[in-house]
Amino acid sequence: MTQTTPDGAATTPPPVPGGDAVASAASTIVEAIQAAFPSAAAQLVGTVLGLAALGLLAVAVRKVGPLLKGRSDDHDLLIETAQASVITTWVVVYLLFLIVVWRGTGLVVRAVPTDLVTGRTVARTVLSVLILLGAGLLTRLTKRGIRDVGRNRSALSDHHTEITHHVVQVAVYGVSLFVVFAVWGVNPANLLVGAGFAGIVLGLAARQTLGAVLAGFVVLFSRPFELGDWVVIGDQEGVVTDITIVNTQIRTFDDEYVMVPNDRVTDSNVVNRSREGRLRLNLDVGVDYGTDVEEAIAIATEAMADHDLVLARPEPHVVITGFGDSSIGLRLRFHIDTPSARKMWQARTRVTLAVKRAFDEAGIEIPFPQRALSERTDRDGVRVGDDGVTVESGGGTGDGAGTDGEATDGRAGGDGA
Repeated sequence: MTQTTPDGAATTPPPVPGGDAVASAASTIVEAIQAAFPSAAAQLVGTVLGLAALGLLAVAVRKVGPLLKGRSDDHDLLIETAQASVITTWVVVYLLFLIVVWRGTGLVVRAVPTDLVTGRTVARTVLSVLILLGAGLLTRLTKRGIRDVGRNRSALSDHHTEITHHVVQVAVYGVSLFVVFAVWGVNPANLLVGAGFAGIVLGLAARQTLGAVLAGFVVLFSRPFELGDWVVIGDQEGVVTDITIVNTQIRTFDDEYVMVPNDRVTDSNVVNRSREGRLRLNLDVGVDYGTDVEEAIAIATEAMADHDLVLARPEPHVVITGFGDSSIGLRLRFHIDTPSARKMWQARTRVTLAVKRAFDEAGIEIPFPQRALSERTDRDGVRVGDDGVTVESGGGTGDGAGTDGEATDGRAGGDGA
């Protein structure tokens, strides 16, 4: 392969030390593999065997990892890195094996320009891979350090430590990419100029998404709620299961997952119902007007206090909500800890059954709406009796019932004509 100097003269690059020996060894290996699988059937068998070997290796690596971790807790990170490196290496080897077995080396050689396969290119590629692997190992180390700091300081929640890890991870990979660009001779300033124009275009095209991202940082640092809190955001209510930079995920009463954009979170009134690690529940019930209300309150309070899901502190209590159409309204208020949708429904159901059973034993009636019908004489003097039959008619004209309950012939009076 020849190269040209700035004055147009052709020169021959110096040979790569050991390049001929490496090429000869690679050619020998390729010929040996192709000779071992001469036909299409043999190639198919080799493909299946190689895939099976790769699967067995992956299973073995996954099983050996927990055993090594159990013996040495201080080297979990190195063990995980070694596992990933072994599996990645053998996947690459298997892909190269497929190319050789199915006679694809010629296509690869023709597809790849010859000026790319040089000693300098190979060195740059290897160095770039090592830099990226080092960045990955560094992010794993920083992740462990951030988690240790989060455990020692109560001000940092699990979610905050996770977000901090991701921010550090992005920073480490960003620096490593700049180093890789420098290795390949790419000026980062040119990339920054291009990135600036691209940022303007993307900012105009994704204003709502960027607004959600900025709102996500506000939510993360203002900490209106954390994972596991029972919140009300607008018309959505449930348990917070995940908080990302873009949105917040909550699980509703019906075990449905709702994604709420963070810009909507910051624009809505957020009610954290379980900030103290407990949730207050309300249960409305009515008692008859003839009931001793104080006795009913005491019985309902005792029924709630005897329930295992109801917290003793704060104490359950009952308040009067007012006078209803057919009953006096009582509101039962009690708390549960570690709230969830399932636990909430269980507590409401069991408290309802306990109060109903206690009221039945005490003879306290829970009234239901009733309607009483009373008779009246309409404008034409027609009265409807209890059995729904017209029984009498007063003054006026028209057919109707007489005063003695017998039908008349349409004339006024009851003595006939």
